[in-house]
Amino acid sequence: MFRCIIMGAAGRDFHDFRTFFTVNPQFHVVAFTATQIPFIEERSFPKIMAGPSYDADIPIYDESMLPELVRDLQVDFVFFAYSDLHHKDVMHKASLVQALGASFVLLGPKHTEIKSNKKLISITAARTGTGKSPIAQWLARNLNDAGIPTVTIRHPMPYGNLKKQSVQRFAAIEDFDLAECTIEEREEYEPYIRQGLVIYAGVNYDEILKEAEREAEVIIWDGGNNDFSFFSPDLNIVVCDALRPGHEVSYYPGETNFRQAD
Repeated sequence: MFRCIIMGAAGRDFHDFRTFFTVNPQFHVVAFTATQIPFIEERSFPKIMAGPSYDADIPIYDESMLPELVRDLQVDFVFFAYSDLHHKDVMHKASLVQALGASFVLLGPKHTEIKSNKKLISITAARTGTGKSPIAQWLARNLNDAGIPTVTIRHPMPYGNLKKQSVQRFAAIEDFDLAECTIEEREEYEPYIRQGLVIYAGVNYDEILKEAEREAEVIIWDGGNNDFSFFSPDLNIVVCDALRPGHEVSYYPGETNFRQAD
């Protein structure tokens, strides 16, 4: 059994765990590290969501603790699982991990994408802040107006209780209060609700997809940052930024999206 750490930011890290590690138990996650998300190191990944290979919650530590964690926990592999980093910054992290004796891994779409039984359009980007959500909203609104039931699934922002946030569906403003959404979550979801659209999010994207498939003929993936899609797309739309030329081939995983674009 290989001892592993997942480096994340409360998004792709949990998705990669559920899609790759639960079906490959020879890779055993002993810890997550996190960055960008305030107070996330005060939480842990719930055992109930981790599967039978785990007899306790998986601890989450601040990424600054990575060197001592690799040594103290005798880690074999460190899996990198967040987005919007310059290529050189990714390789600085890879070099640190290898200098500590462990292997540095980037999981790709083959091992992390989920296939839908409905038509699925992914909206991804070369960088964060390029305007994915307005395009996803425009597309969802026009498809629904044309009589094609369409819902959107948003890249995760699980900043609260992970068990409670496993599957989230937002169709009314009141849903934000019930889900105890943060200001950042409301900022992302509310434009959909104001336009009469439905948006899903959460942690367990297998179950989220099943719920979305029950009410839609077309599903739109609204990606976060410049992450690649959690689902296998039938059409992959990639947004680039004219004010940041060259970033589409110098940031991870934006270049992955750029090369995959339809």
